[in-house]
Amino acid sequence: MTTENLINHIPDLALAAALAWGSGLRLYLVLFLLGMAGYLGWVPLPSHLSGLAHPAALGASGLMSLIEFGADKLPWLDSLWDTVHTFIRIPAGAALAAGVFGASDTTMAAAAAILGGGIAAGTHFTKAGGRAALNASPEPVSNWLASFSEDLMVPSGLWLAFAHPAVFLVALVLFALVAVFLLRAILRGLSALLRRTRVAV
Repeated sequence: MTTENLINHIPDLALAAALAWGSGLRLYLVLFLLGMAGYLGWVPLPSHLSGLAHPAALGASGLMSLIEFGADKLPWLDSLWDTVHTFIRIPAGAALAAGVFGASDTTMAAAAAILGGGIAAGTHFTKAGGRAALNASPEPVSNWLASFSEDLMVPSGLWLAFAHPAVFLVALVLFALVAVFLLRAILRGLSALLRRTRVAV
């Protein structure tokens, strides 16, 4: 791909990355916000994602967003929710990223699926490990602050990807660097989460 083609693809790349990143945090909120934006005519949705604007899809994603909003505010329940959604957020992030390109560019769609899955996985495990580490403290305030921050990050990130795609891509790199910086705490949280999962099973 030439430099000019890559530059032309930046808006689509930013959207694909934003959907994958957001899926790792709040999958159902991503689905609802994207569908609502398409339904209201705020943004043209890629053809492979246009079904998200259907009222039935909006109702389902809206309901699941509300359920996730509540579950994510309760210490320990949020970690259980994260554990279950390991098997949902990552493939969904890959599918959404690929859906940005659809059948119009199968090469880019395949690349987007691979990178989208990686971005969703990285975001998901950063979230799950960080929240599990916070749950080790007896007070719930830090957990609530983290949860509400994620609620705000997702719509902000999606807006930035649409309005300023290059800026979003830079912000995504910074997010990845912060995750690497916090890797030790994240790994401790994930280890604790795995131990609790084995006990529960």
